Amino acid sequence: MAHRVFPKEELLLKGHAACPGCGATVLLRHVLKALGPKTYMVIPASCSSVIAGPYPKTAFSVPLLHIAFAASAAAASGMVEALEKLGRRDVNVVVWAGDGGTVDIGLQALSGAAERGHNIIYICYDNEAYMNTGIQKSGSTPPKAWTTTTPTGNPGFKKDLPSIMAAHRIPYVATLNPAYPNDILYKVRKAASIRGLKYLHALSPCPPGWRYDSRLTVKIARLAVETGVWVLYEVDHGVFRLTGPSKHLVDKSRRKPVVEYLKLQGRFRHLSEEDVEEIQRMVDENWERISEILKDQEKRGV
Repeated sequence: MAHRVFPKEELLLKGHAACPGCGATVLLRHVLKALGPKTYMVIPASCSSVIAGPYPKTAFSVPLLHIAFAASAAAASGMVEALEKLGRRDVNVVVWAGDGGTVDIGLQALSGAAERGHNIIYICYDNEAYMNTGIQKSGSTPPKAWTTTTPTGNPGFKKDLPSIMAAHRIPYVATLNPAYPNDILYKVRKAASIRGLKYLHALSPCPPGWRYDSRLTVKIARLAVETGVWVLYEVDHGVFRLTGPSKHLVDKSRRKPVVEYLKLQGRFRHLSEEDVEEIQRMVDENWERISEILKDQEKRGV
């Protein structure tokens, strides 16, 4: 199908400053190919601020605004207003922000932009900690994961930002994963076709922060889906749908054990068997919740 064909043009250029195996750059390469050159990007303080390269050079072949940690959604709102005043409605305004600049520091501005309904595609690439400043815990760090500020494992839970954004009743929310480029292309282009604020939340494996060999990025990303730890889905105007391989994983017997995902990452090396069992239980409970959502929609004829 034509909408599943990636353009050959590269908008993330060679020679960027990302770490080898960086999940964020795999994601961004696909996202920019899906959106094309008529894209304006806003990036708050994050790894991507460094990946872009030092002024006056850049690895991004699209207009780019670097902005303060808390202000990316607010800056994008102003950019949308200005472009529409100029009659430029044929461009994509995209926020590309990490979990620190989204789940924590940038949440207030994001919530405000959602309330106003500005025509923005907001993408959070979630590497599950503050990787650019020393691997500190963020609101998106998984339970029991090692970080430099949780050396014995995170005692808390991962904040469910996609559900929080869906509660804003914005038109489109979806999850992404770098191991599934066709799913990325479909969802990013769908988001671009809808007016209003669209929120995409992407898993972004990080070799230095997650403590794994950089060759394993795609394998680990794929295992996140196959074990059910990371669910691929969309909420399109309030309707929840599983996508990609996740469509077949409501049946627990089709999901791989979570230990297959955890054992490849040094940030989980300290886990006991009881810890692994608890994480498995949390994953299974989340899938039970998803099953109930799907059953309820089916009853309502959605």
